[in-house]
This record gives sequence, structure tokens and C-alpha cells, in this order.
Amino acid sequence: MRNRIQLLTYVFIFTLSLSSLSFVLSDDRPNIVLILADDMGYGDIQAYNKASKIPTPHLNSLARDGMLFTDAHSPSAVCTPTRYALLTGRYCWRSKLKRGVLGGYSKPLIEKGRSTMADLLKKKGYNTGMVGKWHLGMDLPLLPKSDKKKLTKWQGDPGIDFKGTITDGPTHHGFDYFFGISASLDMAPYVYIRNDRFTQLPTEQQKAIPFPYFIRTGPKAKDFIVEEVLDRLTDEATEFIKSRSKKDEPYFLYMPLTAPHKPTQPHPRFKGKTQLGEYGDFVLQVDDSVGRVLKAIEESGERDKTLVIYSSDNGSYMYRISDDSKSDHVTNRKEQKYKASSHLANGVLRGTKADVWEAGHRVPFLVRWPEKIKKGSQSKVTVCLTDLYATFAEINKLKLSSTEAEDSFSLLENFKGNETDRGAPVVNHSISGMFAIREGKWKLVLGTGSGGREHPRGKPFQKPYKLFDLDKDLEEKNDVASENPTVVERLSIKMDAIRRSGRSVNR
Repeated sequence: MRNRIQLLTYVFIFTLSLSSLSFVLSDDRPNIVLILADDMGYGDIQAYNKASKIPTPHLNSLARDGMLFTDAHSPSAVCTPTRYALLTGRYCWRSKLKRGVLGGYSKPLIEKGRSTMADLLKKKGYNTGMVGKWHLGMDLPLLPKSDKKKLTKWQGDPGIDFKGTITDGPTHHGFDYFFGISASLDMAPYVYIRNDRFTQLPTEQQKAIPFPYFIRTGPKAKDFIVEEVLDRLTDEATEFIKSRSKKDEPYFLYMPLTAPHKPTQPHPRFKGKTQLGEYGDFVLQVDDSVGRVLKAIEESGERDKTLVIYSSDNGSYMYRISDDSKSDHVTNRKEQKYKASSHLANGVLRGTKADVWEAGHRVPFLVRWPEKIKKGSQSKVTVCLTDLYATFAEINKLKLSSTEAEDSFSLLENFKGNETDRGAPVVNHSISGMFAIREGKWKLVLGTGSGGREHPRGKPFQKPYKLFDLDKDLEEKNDVASENPTVVERLSIKMDAIRRSGRSVNR
């Protein structure tokens, strides 16, 4: 009798082990690596711009081995609002931030209780990591107000307690691990953060530096060297991939880069490599970082089961150069002399970062997933970075509630090669609050200018509105609103409905 019980116990344990092994072997949850460049233009990558003289072999390989989207858009033409919308699947203009961006010391923007894609993936057992630029505000620890001497030690410092604990940051919004910086590379404090603590105490005062090496004043740690930051982040990201690939659960790595955003300071080993100035060299370094991440995935042995996505938070800040070698519509004369000569960072698109024009928000969007996506494929469907939230949900068979990802539509069918329309217009937003709505070939700008850097900046919702047929006029040279009043009216009504309803998608 005793032997029989022992036998049955062994059989049960063996069967359970087989069941667990079967789950592991049949696990269809892909690893996800989402790389977000900072201010990279549509024309910076050779896969998008054959005339580009900047070598981008690793980004080209993503296009060759996966899918290239030709009509992908960031929801905003600047940093912070795009990051909010990307992580939450909700347009940022629905939040308290209606224009502009946050700073390095800003309070948190993501509302308490608002789910992020990291929260979403944790429901499916993912280990979630972030390496890079947060730029969504943090609750940073403060020194006592009575300690005035310490409060004024660093110029530009509101009195941060660098020994204290951060009580609202990436690790409070779904990420198991974080290494990076609070905001952009040109914003203090210049101190790395790991999880919820600063890694070092600041030891020196960073002085303000003018354009093009634009950087604000503030406290700086000894190991924070601007031209080495991108390498440091890449080291951390590759180590995360290496360590997590040895575990049973899948991982999600969100890697928002600090380049080629100002200050335009590539590592010395890249300087002079492109003959296109430091901007071109910085783009080259971004491609190198992507290559190192792809190599880490390859060496992990999990290339086929890893979904890699590469995009940018908005277009490039580089002005377009016309045939007479003068910048078009330059509004900042200090910046006029700083151009990547003979290189169109935003391709033929009108405007720059911050504008509601196409150069502000039409971005590179490359996706590689060997198990699902056909090599060398393309999609011409108009999509938005907000759509990644719903995409990750459908991949993992997760049902979304009515209170999350209100502006997100799944792209899974597009990944499979089906040119499926997202089901609602894409809305774009400039730095000063100018709206544009895109449906099919039509783009309606609901105002009288760029809403950003190009003159005239105009005013939001001031008429006459501008309408463009992007199939015929990608450069947005010809306003056809007067010839198409019914289109203007229809899109105006749709824009009003999307704003008032609080959502683009109904669940």
C-alpha cells in the first residue's frame, strides 16, 4: 500500500512537471523591446531616406528583417506629451498638460490609478524594465525648508535631498526596474537614478551652455558625463536583456534614448565620422546603440521570440535646407547657422519638432518580430504611437477596460500583413496646443499656423483652418480648404467629438 502511494505521488509530480514544461514550451508571450529615440527625424534613417548620407546599418536591418511603417505618427510634436500618450494609450492633451513639456524637477504627470503598458504587461507575468529618459515628472525628495544653506548650494536646484527616496517615478508606474534620468539630457539634475534612488550625490555645478551644446544650469554628479550618457544607458539595457533572458518569464524593456536631442554631443569615437556635423555623428551613435541592443538579443538566443519596436518621440529639431542653402522659415536666428548641411533630417516634410506640420510628428516606426512579421514588409496605414498599448494587450489576449487606453487601437493585424485601418482618425498636437486631425489622405489643421517654431505660429481654433491632401502634397504646400468645405466641416465635427467624448475608441 505504501509503495503504491509513493508511486502515485511520483506520477503526480512527473505529470505536473510535464504540464509546467508544456506551458513554457508553448508560451506565446514574446519579449518586447521598445526603443524610443529622442528627436530623430523621418529622414535620418536610410531605410526612409535613400538620399541620407548618415550610415544607419542597424536601423536599416530592422526594416529589412521586419516591417517599415511609412505613415506613423507621434501623438505630439514634443517630448513629454508623447511619452505620456505612448505609455498610457491616451492623448496627453486629455491630461493636465495642455502645452509645453515638463522639466527635470517637475511633479508627476501620470495620474494615480492610470494604467501604463508596463502595468498591463505585468498582469501577464512580464518582468518590466526601463532604461533611459523618463520626462514625465517625479516626486523627488526635498530637504527641510529650514535648511536654507543646503537649499541654495546648487544654482537651479529647488532643494533636492539626493540621499532621499523618490516616491513617484517609473517604479511606481509598472516598472520593476529603472535606470536613467528624470528628464531630457539638457535638464538638471545631472545625476543618474536607479529604481527610486539617486546613484550619487552631486559634486559640481553644471554651468549653462548656449546652443548648439544647449544645456541648463544645475547640480551634476561626478560620473554624469554628457557625451557618455548614451553609452551608459546602452550598457544597462544590454545587461538587462542578458540577465532577463535567463529567466522563465518574458520581459518588457522600454528604452527611451537621450539622443539625438540637444545637447548634441556624440561620444568622441563618433565625431567627424559622417562629415555632417555633430548632429549626423549623434544619429550614427544612436544607430550603434540600437545595434548593440540587437546583438544582445541575438546572443540571448531569443531573437525569434522577441518583438523589437523602434520609433521617435517627435521629429528632428533640425531646420530644412532649401536649394539656396538657407533654412526655410527659420524663427531662431541663433539656430540658423546650425544645420546638417546637405542632410534632410525630416526628409521633404514641412516644419520641425514642435510644429503641427508633418515634420513635427511623422516619425520612423520599425517593427521586427521573426515569428509573426514578414521580412521586408511595409505598411502604409496611418497609425499612432498610442496604438502600442492596445497592440500589447491583444498580443497577450488581455481585455482592456473602458477606463484605459482611450485612444489606442491594436496594430496586430497590421503586423500580420493586413492593411487594417485603425478605426478612428489620428490626432496630432503641437507644443503650443495646435490640433490637427488626419483621416485617409486628408489632414485638417484646426488653426492658422504651425503652433510651434515655424512662422506663422498662428492660434489654435482660429479660422480659416488649413486642409491638405497628403496623397498629392506631402510637403503641405497647398491649402485646399476653400475647395473642400464639406471635408473641413466633417473633420471639424469629428475632432470636436473626439475631444468632448474623452476617447477615440469605444469599448
